[in-house]
Amino acid sequence: MMRPIRTREVGVPMPVDGVVEREPGSDLSASDRAGRAIDELFEAVLDDTGDAHVRRLVSESWQRSLAAAIDPSTPLPPLRFDPAEGRARLDAHPLHQVMPLLRANLVSIAEEAKHVVVVTDETGTVLWRDGASAVLGPADRVGLVEGSCWSEEAIGTNAMGTGLALGRPVQIHSTEHLVRAVHAWTCVAAPVVDPDTGRIIGAIDITGPRRTIHPAMLALVTATAQLAENQMRMRLAIADERLRARNEGHLASLRGTPGALVTPTGRIIAGDPFGSWPERVDLAGGADRVRLADGREMHVEPLAEGYLLTATRRTASAPEPRRHALTLRFLGDGNPTVVLDGECHALTLRPAEILTALALNPEGLTAERLAFLLYGDDGNQTTVRGEIHRLRALIGTDVLKTRPYRLDAVVDTDFGSVRRALREGRVAEALRACGGPLLPRSDAPEIRGARDELEVGLRRAVLESDDVELVHAYANHRLGRDDLEAHELLVDMLPAGDPRRAVAESRAARLLNE
Repeated sequence: MMRPIRTREVGVPMPVDGVVEREPGSDLSASDRAGRAIDELFEAVLDDTGDAHVRRLVSESWQRSLAAAIDPSTPLPPLRFDPAEGRARLDAHPLHQVMPLLRANLVSIAEEAKHVVVVTDETGTVLWRDGASAVLGPADRVGLVEGSCWSEEAIGTNAMGTGLALGRPVQIHSTEHLVRAVHAWTCVAAPVVDPDTGRIIGAIDITGPRRTIHPAMLALVTATAQLAENQMRMRLAIADERLRARNEGHLASLRGTPGALVTPTGRIIAGDPFGSWPERVDLAGGADRVRLADGREMHVEPLAEGYLLTATRRTASAPEPRRHALTLRFLGDGNPTVVLDGECHALTLRPAEILTALALNPEGLTAERLAFLLYGDDGNQTTVRGEIHRLRALIGTDVLKTRPYRLDAVVDTDFGSVRRALREGRVAEALRACGGPLLPRSDAPEIRGARDELEVGLRRAVLESDDVELVHAYANHRLGRDDLEAHELLVDMLPAGDPRRAVAESRAARLLNE
């Protein structure tokens, strides 16, 4: 609803004729300074539109922005990270999975209409930007670049920040912006909600010169945000089904005792008895039990891929003792770590090699066979037994069994997740899950073989995918950064106008000369 310019509903007393009288040299109070700023903003809107009305949405956003000490003369938004980091930040964000959809729906329209399309995270920080080359330069000059923050608390009223603050699609036109430096622009934005957590994870925005934004742009951005959420919801349903299939044995082992499978974010995806469970439970803080809305108290038992809720009271025929949850994170250049029932331990190389060999051979290994896998023909069983003894002291004798050596736990490994995704043809997921080489400092025969198999399989799957975004991600990945063939393929796949092509050409030339 449009409101008169002289209204006290904006929450700030309006001075007569827009003037606050003070004796020379006296300071304005914070309230008076806010009142003067509001007056100036109203006058700017009046000068721009000739209409003495300001939307309630805008005036309330002005107040929030001024309360956050935003100066309307601020020239640029704050930079949260260097623009060069944008790609890596986007790859690690949940919206990464829907970027092909966003590019397909918005970039061509933005280029034709001479607009800029932007994706932010939940804080309003720009993760990605694209659009017409004619407006990218002017966008640079007002700080609309990867890494800049456009929350209301950072740069005042704008579609991205105000949309995130309100949790709904917003259009902010020209002088409705609090900061005068962006009065030449109009922007429309819609927040995106993560179907897994129910929280806002970012915003999609189209920004352009104030006279060129079409009224239909708000509907376009809103529909695109809904499409993104629907695609994420579909991917989540597939992931839930796989999680359920891999862990339904835990429910079956309860033998009639009430229980439920829970995702890492607290959503219940299966339960026995059926239909008697809430949609989600709050597992914040790592509590070992939780009380449901109907009063039932449940144990929370960690699994490799989530949690198992079990009733606190068991029947006389008690179920089998719960198995430990063992998670191995051995990919990449960092220190190998093991998480046992939620407790994290850093490992040196040798115990990490032993755990890798046992995870790759779940049926168990003799001391002789384990020595060969770790040391080759020079392997010594006595050395292996000493290493096993020290490792059992760390993770427990009930987790690392003997005769043969084997892991008695629900085991989850990062390298296993990559291998499984490759087997099932989920190449993009495999690449995202791969943090780097498997124990890169290891020279153990078993580790070298598994490492080479994983890297060769992932590389082949990517280069044969005919997916330019996947090849680009691989070329910027730890495993593909120095891969000449990958960069040459990327050059062939990218169109001439794509700015990423010049980077790929430069890297390919450097690799060719090395």
